[in-house]
Amino acid sequence: MAFDYDLFVIGGGSGGVRAARIAASQYGARVALAEEYRMGGTCVIRGCVPKKLMVFASGFPDAVADAQAYGWEAQIGGFDWSAFHTRLRAELTRLEGAYRGNLDRAGVDIHDCRATVAGPHEVRLADGRVISAKHILVATGGRPVVPEEYRGAGCMTSDDIFELQSLPRSILIVGGGYIASEFACIFNGLGVKTTQFYRGAQILRGFDEEARGHIASEMMAHGVDLRLGTDIQDIEARDGGTWVKPTTGPGEVFDKVLFATGRRPNSDGLGLQDLGLELGPNGAIPVDRYSQTAVPSVYAVGDVTDRANLTPVAIREGHAFADTVFGGTPRYFDHGIIPTAIFTQPEFGTVGLSEEEARAKGPVDVYCAAFRPMRGAFIGREERTMMKLIVCRQSDKVLGCHIIADQAGEMIQLAGVAITMGATKADFDRTLAVHPTMAEELVTMRTATRSHGD
Repeated sequence: MAFDYDLFVIGGGSGGVRAARIAASQYGARVALAEEYRMGGTCVIRGCVPKKLMVFASGFPDAVADAQAYGWEAQIGGFDWSAFHTRLRAELTRLEGAYRGNLDRAGVDIHDCRATVAGPHEVRLADGRVISAKHILVATGGRPVVPEEYRGAGCMTSDDIFELQSLPRSILIVGGGYIASEFACIFNGLGVKTTQFYRGAQILRGFDEEARGHIASEMMAHGVDLRLGTDIQDIEARDGGTWVKPTTGPGEVFDKVLFATGRRPNSDGLGLQDLGLELGPNGAIPVDRYSQTAVPSVYAVGDVTDRANLTPVAIREGHAFADTVFGGTPRYFDHGIIPTAIFTQPEFGTVGLSEEEARAKGPVDVYCAAFRPMRGAFIGREERTMMKLIVCRQSDKVLGCHIIADQAGEMIQLAGVAITMGATKADFDRTLAVHPTMAEELVTMRTATRSHGD
């Protein structure tokens, strides 16, 4: 059977674009891609990139305060959200153009419209056209959700933040994951009175417990009103803002309320269930390690599969798909070791197992140091950095590394190389320290802080 295309990709985010580009440019496949909104997906348009630029913006008040303490005659005025927002939108437009340009140069046909799956080898465009393809890749990502009971109260999600026309004077952030915690630090740094509710005992569930506690303490010390064990009891529009009644105290009015309590795969209405595919409870598309669904011609990568919802993971999955299907080399991305950074203030970089995960697998030694780094200690700052290694006692392999510090994301990338290669504690020990740096602590910790297991 002759197909219109060898591959049709639904979704123009990081994973879909990488798969389309590699299939077309490296393997000569005839490829088309449909995107109903803006090229670049969550990361470029409403996620990692604009968020990181907001992180940069929110850090300047502390930087100026540090400059003053170091002897500079430095001053900082008010933050001009409008000027920042205008420049931000221009940058996102530039990046979107780069994504589109890369597809054009690879020879990918772009359809700027919604597409759904019409059959094992057919895609239906929003204008009614049906296009045939030997392979279909779904890369439609995910979206933040507001709990159903609060959807009529005018609450925001993280997508809405980048469309704000002005900064609120106060904001309530509901949630304890990395998105909620990052935006709590961002708004606090921009001068917004910031409150964060989390119903659990500690933020950043799933990460190393010691690191979670350290970050929460630092966030509160920086001015975030973090209320643990707190949920919403009632909520309504009132006095030009949103009145919220918490489970732990009296009601308060906030200019804005942001829900960062979860995301859902964008699988609704794609026609997948009509093919006989049974979606996960949250709408995730089930796939095998090669990103193939139960329908052999249909694949899925990225957040829509709800495996590990990170941009670099989607990119690796998309590339592996192209290598497997069009390159003749079966490849899959191993989700076992994923370095990542959380852009709280201070930053949190992590790779490998947490202390809790590691000790459940066998005997481990834990090396941990918390200290005031030179730059801050010199001017009397109380902020503390934390460096932590989790080591298997039997093999001496470093199972996990956790860093809480300024620029922790940059440090964990390099630690991720070592741990992915299987580095041992002896490898770390014989690595010469770079002095004076914070990171030298990773190679100078000689005595275990504590041990678990026989």
